[in-house]
Amino acid sequence: MLKRLAFAFAAVAAVLVVPAVGATVSALGAFDALYAAGPPRPVPAAAPVPHDPAKPTAVVVVGDRGAVVSDALAPYEILAATGRFNVYTVAPHREPKPLTGGLDLVPDLDFAGLAARLGSRAPDLVVVPAFPDVGEPSTEPVTTWLRDQAARGSKLLSVCNGGAVLASAGLLDGRPATAHWLKVDDWAAEYPAVRWVRGERFVDDGAVVTTAGILSGVDGTLHWVERLAGREVAAGAAAAIGWRRYGTAVPVHPPAGMPDAAALVNAGFRWNPDTIGVLLADGVGEVELASVFDTEGQSLSSRTLAVSADGGPIRSRHGLTFLPRASLATADLDRLLVPGATRGVTPPPGGPAPEYVHDRPGFPYDTAVSGLSRRTDVATARWTAKVLELPADGVVFEGRAWPWRPTALPIVLVLAGTAVVIAVIRLRRHRRPETI
Repeated sequence: MLKRLAFAFAAVAAVLVVPAVGATVSALGAFDALYAAGPPRPVPAAAPVPHDPAKPTAVVVVGDRGAVVSDALAPYEILAATGRFNVYTVAPHREPKPLTGGLDLVPDLDFAGLAARLGSRAPDLVVVPAFPDVGEPSTEPVTTWLRDQAARGSKLLSVCNGGAVLASAGLLDGRPATAHWLKVDDWAAEYPAVRWVRGERFVDDGAVVTTAGILSGVDGTLHWVERLAGREVAAGAAAAIGWRRYGTAVPVHPPAGMPDAAALVNAGFRWNPDTIGVLLADGVGEVELASVFDTEGQSLSSRTLAVSADGGPIRSRHGLTFLPRASLATADLDRLLVPGATRGVTPPPGGPAPEYVHDRPGFPYDTAVSGLSRRTDVATARWTAKVLELPADGVVFEGRAWPWRPTALPIVLVLAGTAVVIAVIRLRRHRRPETI
């Protein structure tokens, strides 16, 4: 009896081991790819960014291991679009930093360069996006710097799990604060001195504003603009990026939850995901760029590769420097997405035709997620909107209902494993000697 039971357990394990191991490796690879560092490249000289001492200064800080692309770029463009702030990206060192999806940002200044520019003043506002290494020693240069800026009077805005960065620096102890719905319970366990709030897009606690999931950072940034420059300026900044929800009650996701089944299927069983090139071109909007990299990255359905026409750096609409990881002519791509207003792109011989993501007016993420729905499936696009904290009322969901191909893979593997086990059982019975 025990031998039969042991054999049954072994048979079940044999059937499940390949899909289980494959899913684990695939999921880990999908998440690791979000922050994968790019190849070594020369760092372009810092572009001359004028500084007006009569304006307040806002900075977006990026860690040495990178940051979530929307957390960093959406607040940057909102602040820059107002024309009321000196706006810089800063980091401990001025070298390329990977934003999610493989968009490499060259910060405007390192901490020393910012101090030299501001003199005895601290930045008026510091924006803290989510980092991949919260609580690890690699974040200490940033958390030490944040404590110093806060002590000198800087106001703070955390975006998404940037709230955990502030918590790890001790800057939220005793304060109400929020973070992404998918992680807020984890942060509550790790940083119990913080009064974590669920179900709000942002929490204003005076000198510190924290926001929930990724695009809640738009609301938090506009809230700071309203406080510092007035409601009319904030409304103009919202219009500049196509955010029509300013001044309305924006819905929030339930305060806790697990990844959707579509996300688990995409992470675990897209074993050969498409490589999607994202064309970088001078003058592209920062939110437009972020909408493509974050939509594709958060969907877990593909891998993005930043390319430019000649492989050289580009400058975005408000002056940020980005480094591509390949040239359009040399990249091996399955698809080519073109963000922003760029048109007339000629693909290399044999390469995929360009797909113009922002081919209709509106908030760039609405059109990016609508395009994802058409290219993949509705379930994947709905998950992506959910994890982005993007209200779905502006998204057109169309296409297949479900990611059937990756769903079929574990079913085929289980059936194949079952067939092998059955064959082994029959072979054992056939070879068993007859009793006399």
